[in-house]
This record gives sequence, C-alpha cells and structure tokens, in this order.
Amino acid sequence: METRAQAPGARSPFPPALSAVAVVKRFGQTTALDDVDLDIAEGECVALVGESGSGKTTLLRSFNCLVRPDAGRIAVAGRDAATLDAIELRRSIGYVPQDGGLLPHWRVGRNVELVLRLQGAIDGIPARADDALRMVGLDPTVFRMRWPRELSGGQRQRVAIARALASRPTVLLLDEPFGALDAISRADLQQSFAALQAGQTNPMTSVLVTHDLHEAFLLADRIAVLRRGRVEQVGPPEDLLSRPATEYVRELLARARITWSDLAPLAVRQERR
Repeated sequence: METRAQAPGARSPFPPALSAVAVVKRFGQTTALDDVDLDIAEGECVALVGESGSGKTTLLRSFNCLVRPDAGRIAVAGRDAATLDAIELRRSIGYVPQDGGLLPHWRVGRNVELVLRLQGAIDGIPARADDALRMVGLDPTVFRMRWPRELSGGQRQRVAIARALASRPTVLLLDEPFGALDAISRADLQQSFAALQAGQTNPMTSVLVTHDLHEAFLLADRIAVLRRGRVEQVGPPEDLLSRPATEYVRELLARARITWSDLAPLAVRQERR
C-alpha cells in the first residue's frame, strides 16, 4: 500500500503571496480539493500538474475567489480572501482562462483595456494596453484594431495574456493557456512567457495549470503534483526527479518521459533571471 509522504516544499520560507491552508472543496459527492496546503512566495512561478479531475483548476480559481472553499483558508498577500471584496480581488489579479476569453464583439485593443477600465483608470489607457501588447510580442499598430476572429490561436492567447498584464498585477493565474495550440505556437508562447518572467522589473507571482510536465519543467520554479484533490508533492523540478515523494509522482514522471535533460531549459531560464 502506498504511503503518501509529507509534501516537501509545501511551506515556503518566504512570506507567501498566495496561500492555501487545509482547503476543502466539494461539488456534490465529488471532493475536488481535500485538505490542500500550499504557499507560493512573492515572485515565484508554481505549476499545478496532475491528471484531469485532480483539482488543479479548482485550486487555481480559489485564489481569485471564482471558487469558494467549503473549509480551510485562502490568503492573498497575507489577507484572508473570504474577508476581501471578491470583485475587487479579481480585478487586481491577472487571469488567463483556458480559452482566452476574448470578447468577440470588441477589437483587440478594447479587449486588452478591459481590466484597466473596470479598475476605473482614466489616463493613458490606450498607451498602457499598447505596452501590454508589446510585452507579449504583438505590434499594437498591427493588432490593436483587429477583431479576435482575425487572429490565429496563438495570437488570441497572446492578447489574453496582454489583457491580464495590462494593469501590471503582482499575481498572474494561468489555466492551461497554451493547451489548445499547435506544437509550434505552443513552444513559441512558452518561450515568450519565460522571457516575460525573466524581464519583469517587479516581482510577479505566477500560478500555471498544465497537463504538460515538460511545460512545467520549462516555466516553473516549483511544481505541485495533485492527485484526487490532494497534494502529492511540491518542490523544484530537480527534487521531483531525484526524490519523488510517492510512487504516483514517480509514475507520472515516467509516463511523461521526463528525464534530467529536461532540467536544461530551467537552468537557462534561471541564468537569464
């Protein structure tokens, strides 16, 4: 019988930007999150990985109150999320849903400006939106006036990320943002996101949900492996390879064909930082 090890790294030594403490969430008879603990430090990128139904997206959406836990505590910058205005919290956190969520009846520029306008910004909205487009590698003179239907899948995802970044949030939540793209567009966006992380002058905390362990190894400082609503292990990619906490983690890495060679992109990214 498998013994579930205490998840190493579940408690960061640094003040957490995001925190989940004994979080439980049920949907009817299904337990989506089962006593989940996770701290995410300021400026850290943590990937949530696991099979479908493991609780990755539920945990991600708990951090911006799109999901309310049945028990336990979610904290943002040390403040209990249950005591915060949920709408204001969501407007302060960058969020990229699985399908991008662009409004089809708004042009690209207006889509990117959405959160700025919701926050009540008055001055410089178009300029700030243009800056965000440049951050994701899109020329605003080319793309600002286009409709979402005129973009490729990769371009739509770049616009969705630009919208999330336009207000310069300190926290960014990404729910499989590259999952529906072809291999070339996916690799290109992964590299763009890694460069974006490296180029940030102010710390930005990122949480990335992905089924792709290679993507997690490329982009994340730490990886949290979830299974049936519980955290199996949390740690840097090299810890998962060298010291898998459970047989499930070992099998997951083996099925994804993760090897020590997958650490090379991580080393390159850390050197850039």
